[in-house]
This record gives sequence, C-alpha cells and structure tokens, in this order.
Amino acid sequence: MTPHDRNRGAATLLRARLPIPLLAGLLLVLAAPEAVLAAGDITEFRLGLAGGESPEAAVVANECYRAKLEEALGVPVRLVTSPTYDGVIDGFLKGAVDMAWLGASSFAKIHLSNPDAVDVTLTKQNKSGLTGYFSYAFARKDSGIRSMEDARGRTFAFGEPDSTSGYLIPAAELSAKYGDLSRFFAATPFSGGHEKTIVGVAQGQYDAGVSSGDGVGSWDEGFSSGPLRKAVSAGLVRMSDLVMLWQSRMIPEGPLVISRNVPQPVRDTVVPLTARLHETDAACARLVAGGEAKDFVPTTIRAYSGIIEARKLQEASP
Repeated sequence: MTPHDRNRGAATLLRARLPIPLLAGLLLVLAAPEAVLAAGDITEFRLGLAGGESPEAAVVANECYRAKLEEALGVPVRLVTSPTYDGVIDGFLKGAVDMAWLGASSFAKIHLSNPDAVDVTLTKQNKSGLTGYFSYAFARKDSGIRSMEDARGRTFAFGEPDSTSGYLIPAAELSAKYGDLSRFFAATPFSGGHEKTIVGVAQGQYDAGVSSGDGVGSWDEGFSSGPLRKAVSAGLVRMSDLVMLWQSRMIPEGPLVISRNVPQPVRDTVVPLTARLHETDAACARLVAGGEAKDFVPTTIRAYSGIIEARKLQEASP
C-alpha cells in the first residue's frame, strides 16, 4: 500500500466516524497547519501605522503587507491607523496594537513609559549598507533662503513632538548650534507630520522646515527612501523647487516593534516573513520601506540607547 492509499483510507475512516462539522474543522487544520499554529490563541492581529503621512496613503502602501500577514497567520489582520505618532504609541501602551514600524523616538517614548511593553526586532538597511538616515532642513529655492543663518527670524516647521527626524534630533542639534530656537526663528510650529511639513514649505505655508531621507541617491529625487522620496513619488512636490539648508548626523533607522503580549508562535511567523520580504516580494517591500532599500535586518535595543537618552533629556526639560 502506498502512502497515498494509506492517506485516502484514513480520510475515508474519518468520514465514517466523525460528524461532518468536526471533520471539516479537522481537515482545515491538516490542510493549513502552519497558519493555525502561528495564530496561537489570537483571533486577530493589529498592525499599527504611525503618522508622518496621511492615514489613507499609509493604508494603500501597506495593503500588500497586511494581506501577507493575514495569509500566514490565518486570522484577520487589521490596520490601526493614526494621523499622529502618539496614536500608535498609545495603542501599544494600552494593548491595542500588536506590531508597527516606528521611528526611534516613538520607540523610546514607549520604552521610557513601560520598559516591558514591546521588543524591537528588525530595522531597515539602506542600499548603502547603513542602518541609518538623516534629517534635512530645507526651503523653497525662490525664498532667498540658502542657509540656516538665512532662516533666522523666519517660520521653521517641525513635524510632530514624537518624530525622531522631524523634531527630536534636529531640535537638539540646531539648539546646540544656534541656542534657543524660539528666539532664533520667528516661530517653530508643528506641522503635524513629515508630509505636511514638505508640502507646507513647498506651498509657502512655512519659510523652512525639516524632514528626512536615507541620503542615498540625489536630492532631486528625494533620495532613495524616506518621507522626501515618498512625497516625490506621490507627486506632492518637486525637489528641484527646494534647497537643502542643513543635514543632521546619522540617525538610527526605526525598528519593527512587537508587543510582548504577542504569542511566540505569532512572532516566529511575522518577523521572519518581514525579514524575507525583499526576497519574496520586492514591490511590497519597497512600499513598506518607503522607497528603495537593501533589506530588513535584525536590531537590538542597544542601537537606540542614544535616542532613549535624548528622549529622556527632552522629557525632563521644562
């Protein structure tokens, strides 16, 4: 008797002895054991989409990723959107989000609020081989602003308080060089996110502002990945209309963060799936990475120790 004959005989015996609903459930388990095991005790998986771009654009960009996670887990995967970083941060702290790509500063805020809330798993490795990126200050070319000194007494937009490259790092580095920024600039409003800063400067709402990119490739293309590249790809801005005023030191790329409430079988499914994404679906990986990148690689909390300390100092300041 061949293995096929034995399997067919076993199936016939099952049909003879088990009620139809129970048999159907058992056959489903046998047909897709990996998905069922991966799901563990969860009934859904919640993927957080942090701020920086419009929630609508984030949903479209992450649909392929959501579908892959859902297929692998065998349970519905729901996208949890927020127009601000703080919405997803709060989601993790309240147990309403299971996994999300976060900026380093957002992760630091969670860690400082509850060190046992989440773990870092992966980060983006850029085409340069670096797992870091840069913050850039910029203005319109026709504004007459060509340097940070030219921006003195003008309106300078940051993204939002929980942004690493849109606030934490540029505010710290620029303050160290120019002193109290509320005196150096006429005003330092929060635009609400990277996209709003980029569009706001391009349309003249702000004299200058700050956003970020991986520094790989050309300024005129918004580099290879990051908010500037996303804005170019979406047709929101022409980088040739903007001039770079300043560049930060390298900032660690943000981590893929997963809640410690997530069962280990689920972790063992979603993290490797993400790590292999550039191999299995380059187009989807490009959307998740916000542009061209080499791959997603393992990271640890040590990569964010400097950001955690900077965030601690920021929160302690009056």
